[in-house]
Amino acid sequence: MTLAALRTLPDALLLGALKHFQPALGEEGAAAALALGAGVPDLALRWGLAAGPAGAALAAAAALRLGQTDTAQRLIGPLPPDARRAVLHARLQALRGEGAAEAAQLARHQARREGDAPALIAAVTLLGELQLGEAEALTALRTLAEGLKVAELTSQDADAHLLAVLAHAQRRVGGAAKARRTAEKALERAPRRSPARVWALVALERRQDAEREFQAGQLGAGWWPSGQ
Repeated sequence: MTLAALRTLPDALLLGALKHFQPALGEEGAAAALALGAGVPDLALRWGLAAGPAGAALAAAAALRLGQTDTAQRLIGPLPPDARRAVLHARLQALRGEGAAEAAQLARHQARREGDAPALIAAVTLLGELQLGEAEALTALRTLAEGLKVAELTSQDADAHLLAVLAHAQRRVGGAAKARRTAEKALERAPRRSPARVWALVALERRQDAEREFQAGQLGAGWWPSGQ
């Protein structure tokens, strides 16, 4: 099966096909991106590494999903010092519990300076997670609002992970009905086996479903919503 054919498969068939797929020379990076998007980070890591320097950022993201922080650190180190590297580094610090808030704030500042909308959304999402972990729900709401504004300005749908974190913040400040609507929207947009889907399901109080997605997505312990 070709990579192009894989991209057309529904989720139920894609998982099995990915496990038996061997990317052609030069296709490893694209295959890694497909695997990461499908919530199969072990394959994404393998193929990202096989792609060499071009696949290093994808491999680092996959290692972070898996909770393999030492591997992620080795991969992040040589990356270009841009906002996307800063976001990966901040997530690494979050998984390790070491200076994550400062790293996320630096990533947000760098993304603003570079005008990198995806990096900015990722940075404020992580910062919102961290603020929730410190019981700062109102601060998290303000932080996440920037990500919503970026999506609006760039004519994109709001990011599923950001919406899922936002739902937790809304619930903590007493907006249960609004939080549920936000979580449902996040769930509609979240890829299977992704951190976004786990956060959305927890916000909807579907803990068993969240645990199944968490295990299926091979997620490291640090991806589970703080305090849940």
